[in-house]
Amino acid sequence: MVTRQLPKPAELLELMKFKKPELDLKKRRLESALTIEDLRAIAKRRTPKAAFDYTEGAAEGEISLARARQAFQDVEFHPSILRDVSTVDTSCTIWGGPSAMPFGIAPTGFTRLMQTEGEVAGAGAAGAAGIPFTLSTLGTTSIEGVKEANPTGRNWFQLYVMRQREISYELVKRAAANGFDTLFFTVDTPVAGARLRDKRNGFSIPPQLTIGTIVNAIPRPWWWYDFLTTPKLEFASLSSTGGTVGELLDSAMDPSISFEDLDIIRGMWPGKIVVKGVQNVDDARKLVDLGVDGIVLSNHGGRQLDRAPIPFHLLPSVVREVGAHTEVAIDTGIMNGADIVAAYALGAKFTLIGRAYLYGLMAGGRAGVDRTIQILSGQVVRTMKLLEVASLEELTPKHVTQLTRLAPLVREPAERSERAYEPVEE
Repeated sequence: MVTRQLPKPAELLELMKFKKPELDLKKRRLESALTIEDLRAIAKRRTPKAAFDYTEGAAEGEISLARARQAFQDVEFHPSILRDVSTVDTSCTIWGGPSAMPFGIAPTGFTRLMQTEGEVAGAGAAGAAGIPFTLSTLGTTSIEGVKEANPTGRNWFQLYVMRQREISYELVKRAAANGFDTLFFTVDTPVAGARLRDKRNGFSIPPQLTIGTIVNAIPRPWWWYDFLTTPKLEFASLSSTGGTVGELLDSAMDPSISFEDLDIIRGMWPGKIVVKGVQNVDDARKLVDLGVDGIVLSNHGGRQLDRAPIPFHLLPSVVREVGAHTEVAIDTGIMNGADIVAAYALGAKFTLIGRAYLYGLMAGGRAGVDRTIQILSGQVVRTMKLLEVASLEELTPKHVTQLTRLAPLVREPAERSERAYEPVEE
């Protein structure tokens, strides 16, 4: 028989403590986000469809992006036991400098379109967290503006070799003069990929108003307020070159780019030079033979060639071939700190986040980017502790199995017809 009694008011007060309400709406919104997917959902509510789809979308049928994300989900971890992981060391050294976490912010173009703080928010948040920030040639904050936003942190510059080579050369000189320590020489954009979402949305750069975009934006007045009351959107580092945004975008894609261009840029750049957009072992080997400081396995976030190789799948074979001679990094599809840990275990020395950073930016500006970094960092630490590794150096391929979902179809050669190859007698 259960003994019952009337509850005592003092005991009720101990059991029923009410949480103090958070009156700051942005802070409350961001604190409710526990994953990058949560930030994405907030970003989608707060951003007009055309701008959100420009960030979210990929090329053609978006198969490459879907496969990249699935590849990280198809991971099986193998934890150790009875190791002291009361504290874990997430710091690493990449391309001659430190990072507090094994990830940094990837280069993204036209960033202020998503949220008006743009690269200033990204660079400031990266600097505060002790991780690198990468500015795109097509960024909407200048090289000098990023240096001002992140004066003591690590800034990297992503270079498109433009048809007017002198424009690219001038950007290289400016980045070096402002203390950027690493240059990403990008090789996967001879032409622009087919971004079908943008075409269906009638989206253009610079943005142009249509009835559809206006109707979609009506429930998001804060976005339009920012758009209309802040400096115009432009490729900030290229604003002095004299072309329109559309002309500069077209000029950035040059199908004639070659190894000779890489050699010229290497001769101009005083820091580390990394080739971004590598997608096979042979090219990785050739670049290492040429003496580059690093490579980034990337299919441009699925935004160029659809059905391109999945960087995470490519990683083990590239590391086996060249990992002892250069530092290999990876991007595309990273949405969780566990993805970062898995990549590091399989030999990546660093990872780059693109959309995950932009979801945070759209969800809450600088505070949203801070929240992205906080979420991913927490997931990295928790995954390492559950694997029972106390430092990144302890991560090895034995901690990860890539489960097979997509495997090459190997066909046996057709049965040899002896008759077909008999020599013809004279």
